[in-house]
Amino acid sequence: MMRLGLILAAVILVADQASKWFMLEVLDLPEVRHIPLVALGPFGFDLTMVWNRGVTFGMFAGDSPWTQVVLGALALVIAGFLLRWMARAENRTTALALGAVVGGAVGNVIDRIRFGAVADFFDAHAWGWHWYVFNVADAAIVLGVSALVLDALFRPSGSVKRSTP
Repeated sequence: MMRLGLILAAVILVADQASKWFMLEVLDLPEVRHIPLVALGPFGFDLTMVWNRGVTFGMFAGDSPWTQVVLGALALVIAGFLLRWMARAENRTTALALGAVVGGAVGNVIDRIRFGAVADFFDAHAWGWHWYVFNVADAAIVLGVSALVLDALFRPSGSVKRSTP
């Protein structure tokens, strides 16, 4: 199971970094700032450049470089814990979900090291309300955590290995 999770983590990391390179270098999104893409009635999807110096929704944001060091170090510690969990994963869903979270976390840590912030640019909105601006790494983390929660809630009770005392 570990190999499966690590492969997905690597795929997500490459996709995340490639998408960031494309947005920053090819489209020059930091300069352009906003590119409308899709509008279907009240729904829309745009590219909007945001530098996130905090965590989810910009919480704990700070201009100090130490903020980025602390957030990056915390993400790496959590990724290490998740890798240990992945090595003991009991099923493919858990291994893949953990791989998604690890790949996304490492992708965002790379941004913190390179830029001092995380590059976010996908902007989904409806009826004038915008969800937070995100990137491939963020989407992988959310999907991975969601898969872990759903697996924990809906896995048949007999499918979990139990150790005997």
